[in-house]
Amino acid sequence: MAIYKRKEPLAWGVILIAIGLIFLLANIDVNVWDFIARLWPLILVAWGAWKLYFGIKEAQEKAKAE
Repeated sequence: MAIYKRKEPLAWGVILIAIGLIFLLANIDVNVWDFIARLWPLILVAWGAWKLYFGIKEAQEKAKAE
């Protein structure tokens, strides 16, 4: 029986760090929102790569178990 590893705490940690970084940079007068407005598609690319990587990894682990 495989043990399911929870990845949600890691994702929430990354989200909280990103939000904190945005507010920190805004407090030191760095125009973060303009940067985010231009490069927001990179978030989608990173998210897709993350899902693809772990999907392939999970499929390989399932194949090894069978």
